[in-house]
Amino acid sequence: MSRNRKALAVLLKTPMSAAANRIPQLAPTSRFPATNDASPADNFDESSCSRRATLADVKEWMHASITIPTDKIESVDANLEEFSTGYLSLPQEGRRELLLVLAREYDVNRSRVRELMEQYLNSGFPRDPEVTDNEPSGGGVRDEVFLASCYRMERNIRIALKPMYDVFFERLNAFTGGLKILAALRADLLLVIEKENMPSLRALDSYLKEKLITWLSPAALHLHQITWDDPASLLEKIVAYEAVHPIRSLQDLRRRLNTNRRCFGYFHPAIPGEPLIFIEVALLKEVAKAIQEVLWDDPPFPEDDATCALFYSISSSQPGLSGINLGKFLIKRVIELVRRDMPNILVFATLSPIPGYMQWLLSKLASQLKFAEVKAENKTNSSEIGSSSTFKEDILLPEEERLICDSGKVFDDGKSGTKILFNILSSTDSEWSKSDCLLSALKRPLMRLCVRERKKSIT
Repeated sequence: MSRNRKALAVLLKTPMSAAANRIPQLAPTSRFPATNDASPADNFDESSCSRRATLADVKEWMHASITIPTDKIESVDANLEEFSTGYLSLPQEGRRELLLVLAREYDVNRSRVRELMEQYLNSGFPRDPEVTDNEPSGGGVRDEVFLASCYRMERNIRIALKPMYDVFFERLNAFTGGLKILAALRADLLLVIEKENMPSLRALDSYLKEKLITWLSPAALHLHQITWDDPASLLEKIVAYEAVHPIRSLQDLRRRLNTNRRCFGYFHPAIPGEPLIFIEVALLKEVAKAIQEVLWDDPPFPEDDATCALFYSISSSQPGLSGINLGKFLIKRVIELVRRDMPNILVFATLSPIPGYMQWLLSKLASQLKFAEVKAENKTNSSEIGSSSTFKEDILLPEEERLICDSGKVFDDGKSGTKILFNILSSTDSEWSKSDCLLSALKRPLMRLCVRERKKSIT
């Protein structure tokens, strides 16, 4: 352990950033890559293979993994092993071509679906509109035979509607280490879709995403509090995957796991020793106004004095799990755990940004200003514009309007609080942020509108 701690200390002396964080291995524990934003194959060690696999080889292993009968499980596992190693050895272009083959050639067999649908529609359903398909016609045994035939055809249609790569995903997920390969495969798929937004690739991504959501349900995940006593290999991954506030030293890491701090991660049995996602929590006496209050090395205080749990960083270790909302479930579990263990914690908050809030607010303010301008000019089309609730909506309450107008005139000559707020938020000049009076006037409406926008986006 002491040797690993020393290796971890050496690692932390290397400058790290969220844009280029990689995991130098303390020990050769896995042949799978572990990067945060690089391509999944970038850390693959080619020396672990006797020879570099060609694209044709990987295609053959993939095809065999899909088509080999289920009863020949040993052959399936052997091909999945070869595919996993070979896929990670492919260059980016090779992986792109393989994904295109998987999306196009192993899709739904639509000829088979059409054939089954024609058979189903021609099976002799009752033509009388007063008789439903599920009502017995008085035929007794004949009805039972007909329904049995319908159930059989419907089952065949459901099976035919599954793409051929469904078998591949299912078998790879059941294979040791296969879940991480699937995450790496989807990470590559997302990169390809960014450049080639093809329907077949989108369908492949959608199908794989649904599978991952099922396999990574909260019931299948283990919540673990990460502490300083955990293996150095795990702490190393926390350092590398931290994407919000980079960990810059061994002391910084220890502080984030020490008194008044918590770190929790979701783990899956198929990817041992590596969190899928982890969150960092600060226990404070009150909600911090800035992240510096959390990251600065302030003297610790008794945890019993804390009344607020502040979630200040959440990071994912697998780019291929993008869009799978593990963070929401992790936050809920952590809140439940903290409430149970620390009843003195009454407030749960976050310093995370609200994506899209500024754009939403500026558009609302602009709409209201336009309506006011048209109404003031008494244009002929004012009645048409006035009929729109978007333009008529009062964003600010009367008291908020007055306070912003009184405290903001020093920085902007707008004739209304709405105009002043719009100009301030649109400006690149941040001088207004130094006015305590204006900040106090802005706090209430901005927080109220933020809660409203978030509730609307959630529902």
